[in-house]
Amino acid sequence: MRYFEQIPVGYCCTIGTWQLNEADVIAFASSWDPQPFHIDKAAAEASMFGQLVASSLQIFAICTRLFFDYDDQFQVMAMLGKDKIRLLHPARASDFLVYTTECISAKPSATKHDRGIIVLADSVARENGEVVMTQEVTLMVAREPAR
Repeated sequence: MRYFEQIPVGYCCTIGTWQLNEADVIAFASSWDPQPFHIDKAAAEASMFGQLVASSLQIFAICTRLFFDYDDQFQVMAMLGKDKIRLLHPARASDFLVYTTECISAKPSATKHDRGIIVLADSVARENGEVVMTQEVTLMVAREPAR
């Protein structure tokens, strides 16, 4: 478990990886973002993408799942914000994604001594390193309990 004290500025890690596939891209988008280039292979091939691509909502959901499943789980009390979201390249239905993060700010709470606020700079990239999405996430994280 990672408490606030174990996530200093400069802390970097790979949160996890995810293999997209055509069936999951279509199923997710059919429920949440039914754009033709997400759900119809022929329409996607005729689009500017030239193939099926995942919804940005699916990429956000994958990040949420991977963050929750991370082995060295951060002791998150609350998410306070997502900022500077950039969708730099589409995530193709066949992409293997790598989710990494770096702590760019860490401040203990001035009024609540059981917590601190961190800002993470996240990146989701294809296996070849081409970045699909970046974002900054502000989290309230529990401080290590007194022993």
